[in-house]
This record gives sequence, C-alpha cells and structure tokens, in this order.
Amino acid sequence: MTPGGRNHKKKARRAARDKRMKKGFYTIMAAQFFSSLADNALFVAAVELLRTSGQAEWQRAALVPMFALFYVLLAPFVGAFADAVPKGRVMFFSNLIKVAGCLMMLFGAHPLAAYAIVGLGAAAYSPAKYGILTELLPNSQLVKANGWIEGLTIGSIILGVLLGGQLVGRQVSAYLLHFDMPLIDTGIDTPPEAAIASMIVLYALAAVFNLRIPRTEAPLQPLSHNVGELVRDFSTCNARLWSDKLGQISLSTTTLFWGVSGNLRYIVLAWAAAALGYGTTQASTLVGVVAVGTAAGAVLASLYMRLDQATRVIHLGVAMGLLVLGMNFIHSVWLAAPFLVLLGAIGGFMVVPMNALLQHRGHNLMGAGRSIAVQNFNEQACILGLGAFYTGLTRLGVSAFSAIAVFGVVVAGTMALIGRWHATNCVTHGEEVKRLLALTRHDPH
Repeated sequence: MTPGGRNHKKKARRAARDKRMKKGFYTIMAAQFFSSLADNALFVAAVELLRTSGQAEWQRAALVPMFALFYVLLAPFVGAFADAVPKGRVMFFSNLIKVAGCLMMLFGAHPLAAYAIVGLGAAAYSPAKYGILTELLPNSQLVKANGWIEGLTIGSIILGVLLGGQLVGRQVSAYLLHFDMPLIDTGIDTPPEAAIASMIVLYALAAVFNLRIPRTEAPLQPLSHNVGELVRDFSTCNARLWSDKLGQISLSTTTLFWGVSGNLRYIVLAWAAAALGYGTTQASTLVGVVAVGTAAGAVLASLYMRLDQATRVIHLGVAMGLLVLGMNFIHSVWLAAPFLVLLGAIGGFMVVPMNALLQHRGHNLMGAGRSIAVQNFNEQACILGLGAFYTGLTRLGVSAFSAIAVFGVVVAGTMALIGRWHATNCVTHGEEVKRLLALTRHDPH
C-alpha cells in the first residue's frame, strides 16, 4: 500500500472516531443542560419558599453555602469515585440524589437541609461531567469543548432562573396548582412547592440522557475502601496541583471566579430588591442577564483562545472586580441590563481558557476525576467561605450595597495578586512555565 493510501485510511479512521466523540459530547451537553436548568430554577424556588414561609433573610443567603457544603466535605471521595465507575452511571445516580432533595423539600424537611442534599448530588455529578471531557476529546478541542459546556451551562442558568421566577409567579403557579391527582393529597399547595415539584421532571429527563452517555476507553481506577487512604490521596493531588506552575495560577483564578459568581447569584437578587424594588420574579431576570453576558464571553473564548494563551486573560479578573463594585452606582434597569451583560461577558471570556488549562494540567498530573474533585473542593470552599461571610453580614444587618462593595474589592485585589504571582513564576521558573505551555500544544489523541 502506498504512503498516500495509508494516510487516507488514517484520516478516515480519525474522522470516524471524531464523529463518535461528537455524538457522545452532544449527549453530555443535553444531560448537563437539563440538570443545570433544574438546579437554577430550584434555587429561585427555594428562595421564594423561605421568603413566603416567613424565614429570616439570612436563611435565603445561606442557600448558597449550603449547596456548596458537600462539595467540600466529600471532595476526597467523589473524584476517586468518578474515576472508578463509568461516568455516565455516576451522573445518573447524582440526578436521583437531586430528586431526593426535592422530595425532602416538599414533604417536611427544612429547605436548607434539603437543598444541601441537592448539593450532594451536584457534588457527585461535577467530577464525572468535566472529567469525561478529557477522556473523550484531544487537548486541541478542550477549550472549544469547555466553551460549549460553559456556554450551555450558562444558558441553562439564564433559562433556569427565568423559569424559576415564572414558576413562582402568579400566573404560572396558579396553572400548576390547578392540577390535582385523583384520590391523592400531595400537600403541594403553594407556588414555590409547585415549582419544586416541576424540577423533579427535569432531573428525571437529565437522568435519561445520562443513561445514553457512551462508555469511554479510559481505564477505570480502583476505588480504595480505606477512608484515610482516600483523604491522603486527595491531599496529595491537591498539593500537586497547587505546586504546579500553571496549575496553581489556573486553579486560583477559577476558584476566585466561581467563589464570587456563586454568591453573586443571590447578591443580584438582593441588590435588585434594594436598588430597583424588584420582587423574586423580576429580580430573577437580572440574574439571567448576567448569565447572557457570561455565555457570550464563553463562546467568544472558545472561538478565539488557544490553550497555550490561557494565562493572558488574568488581567480581565481585575476589570471584573471593578465592575462588581460599580453595581452600587446603578439604580436604573436600563443601565443595569447592559452593565450586567458586560460584567458576565468578561467573566465568561476569562474563565473558559483558565478552566481548560486547569483540566489539562490536572488530567496530566493525577487523572480527570481526581483533578476535577480538587478543583471543585477549592472553588466550592471559596463559595462556602464567601457565602458564610455574606450570610454573617446579612445577619448583622449589612446592606446588599456594602456586600457588593466588599466583593468587588476582594475580586480586583486578589486577581491583581494572582497576576503578580504568574509574572513572578515566569521570571523565577521561566523554563518550566515554557515547557508546560508547550505541552498544551501536544495532542496525545
């Protein structure tokens, strides 16, 4: 056979393989969309449930850190579990846990405790969701894949908060509450409860897609039953990623971004009520506006950024922090909407390449599931810490405007420090940084 014929066959096999990867990738996207859609609609419904039941405002703010709780507590275990079991199966059972959390919320459990169980499902879901990308796709497609996944996730945030806002509104909730099951008293009598019941359908739909996610060729890694060994393994992985000259920069950037973004979701609701006089349904649209900008920024990053260029976006974090601070000077929805779109776009453009770089380094250092678990631990610990801080401020009577000012200063200042950290690495460990960036251009597939 001629060299040209062999090359043609290689190209044909590569094209066939790429087709299979795309099919699996689209299934992952569908599963992620419906699961995330339900997560975000449920957040709005839980806020309204606490408000209408007369609970203090600090409990509404506490929803954010409660969701992050099991991400932190189970971080040493969920990554190893995702590497030991087919990831589609992990995602399926994770959605069933979320359904259990919804049922608890409907039938007597305190909303904060029930929402923490939903967070448990999300904590188990995330390492499998992101880890499977590095198993399916080559390095050259990771930024693009992350752009699509993050863009789709943010799209589900937009639709989720809008859906949640509409489900607890008068018109849609009246329609939902009109349905009755013959001979069965469901106990669902309020708009927030009807919205929460609707989320069970979405989680079930996501679970159906989970069952269709293809099994990858990546070998499963045995799961140790020794708790101490799992904790030591996780601690080693965490230290390894923080000591890596690119891993530490990408991890610190994504940790701060998601820590602030996770809490900004509630802060925007509180700010819209204080600055614009909005209720939950109206305020939820502004959370969606931020997500519109983030989705646009994520898609732009996936189109124009390469993995070896990821560290160039660090300075955008400082701009994002200053824009958060600028929210305090806006009291008109006509100014707020484009401002929040810009804020989201800068964050989306920054986080996609940094997230892809972090996945690449983590996959090379310790395996996909463990690296995502380390990432989740740090990011959710930041959400938990900042959320607890904001909840404490709320209990003390601090206004949403003051909290926004604190968050803006923290983001801008910390991102400036991360930029200096990377610049110092480039000076003191220049050859190592160049070598690691060169590895991002190597495609093992």
